[in-house]
Amino acid sequence: MRIVAGDQRGVRLSAPPGRVLRPTADRVREAVFNILAHGRLSASRLSGASVLDVFAGTGALGLEALSRGADHAVFIEKSRIALKALRENVARCRREDHSTIYEGDALKPPKPSRGAPVDFVFIDPPYRDALMAPTLDALDAAGWFGPATIIIAERASDEAPLEGWVCLQTRRYGAARVDFLMAQSPGLEPVNQGQGDQ
Repeated sequence: MRIVAGDQRGVRLSAPPGRVLRPTADRVREAVFNILAHGRLSASRLSGASVLDVFAGTGALGLEALSRGADHAVFIEKSRIALKALRENVARCRREDHSTIYEGDALKPPKPSRGAPVDFVFIDPPYRDALMAPTLDALDAAGWFGPATIIIAERASDEAPLEGWVCLQTRRYGAARVDFLMAQSPGLEPVNQGQGDQ
């Protein structure tokens, strides 16, 4: 597992041994960031952005965003095994001054430390554990989402669509489904779902 692009391109990331985590595959991460950089959502630029990485695991998504120009990343993770790898990876990418790590439950998130919503949220809970909807609700209530926040939600490809959120785009990559969501959608219309790479 590595950083795909940006100023930390090629940096190898630590991951706990065994099946403690299910990191987002490099090819899925690359596809997601290509959509953010070059697709119809690219009006929201990563450069200078603030991002939130929930169920952060190794921190690959937040660190990828930092490598591509985001200014600050907040990571939420409760597994101590994962947190060890996450802290190692933040140090390996030399992003200690641009990262905040919260050890805790994503269903009980803190309020944004900077007092404002973030630009991008990456959320990748364990598949089929019914955690996506309540986590989104908890983050919304805590103040992490603004009217222009883009939420990138990874789930199992056979899970039902989420209700109560504007789905701008969907891509499927084998067993993974990635939804691009907004709580509100000024000037953006939902688009047809795409299959991505099978």
